[in-house]
Amino acid sequence: MQICLVEQMCTVKLKITACQIPLPNQSAVAMEAATVLRQRLGDKTPQLGVVLGSGLGFWADRALANPLRVPYMELPDFPRSTVPGHHGSFVLGELQGHTILCMQGRVHYYEGYSLQQVTLPIRVMAALGIQGLILTNAAGGIAKHLHPGDPMVLCDHINFLGSNPLIGPVKPDETRFPDMSEVYCRRWRAGFHAHLGRTGQAEAAEGVYLATTGPSFETPAEIEAFARLGADAVGMSTVPEAIVARQLGLPVFAFSCITNYAAGRSPGPLSHEEVGETAAGAEDRLSALLEAAIISFTVTNQKLEC
Repeated sequence: MQICLVEQMCTVKLKITACQIPLPNQSAVAMEAATVLRQRLGDKTPQLGVVLGSGLGFWADRALANPLRVPYMELPDFPRSTVPGHHGSFVLGELQGHTILCMQGRVHYYEGYSLQQVTLPIRVMAALGIQGLILTNAAGGIAKHLHPGDPMVLCDHINFLGSNPLIGPVKPDETRFPDMSEVYCRRWRAGFHAHLGRTGQAEAAEGVYLATTGPSFETPAEIEAFARLGADAVGMSTVPEAIVARQLGLPVFAFSCITNYAAGRSPGPLSHEEVGETAAGAEDRLSALLEAAIISFTVTNQKLEC
């Protein structure tokens, strides 16, 4: 009885202590980083933000004209990428008449950052004036029709991270309880598929993405459970960024590159090296899909309402 009482007292004390820890003001950090980034980028205002996931950083170097590069380490209090395949730079450039601001590499929850830090770059890009956000990632294929090298356009997601980037203080002009009925803009997706059809490109399947914390890959039993929940692919990113973008009122488009079969479907052990190799082999297809997403964002330069 005494032991149980002590455990209860310690639990209460820990909860009180945790509540007393002040959370960093991410809005202030975002505004400071945006100010420095704006000074470095000049008078150009980006129309679209693009987050390039694992193995996809090549696209900024390959596709953007007149690129301007700003490493994350040059921005105050900005998280830095520590994972191979994530270069850790903002790249501003031009494509198809659009000014694009790319994140050449993201940071992840499993690197030890809070979800508020993970999503700080989205707040920075919003402060710089982006009108829409494209998210990309490498993912494991759960659905049987998905194979390594295939793209999957996100139509919805399952947040299996055990937390949410919006936990904590909220600014007076921000939505406390944002709606998540349509995280990934239906109109944008329809325009994207229509563009693929007009240009004779192969169709890209839509599916539900489930986010886990990582960094360990999932077990076969977990994958079976995720499939029963309705997940078509699994990864370790994207969902926190999409949640924050929707709170900020940004339309979101996202797609995965299926870089491996998920555990239980894969004939062998999973590795991060396989992720990079598969993404590299699908460069042409991924580049075409990114350009299709940018072109279909709007043909009239009017902001999508999603």
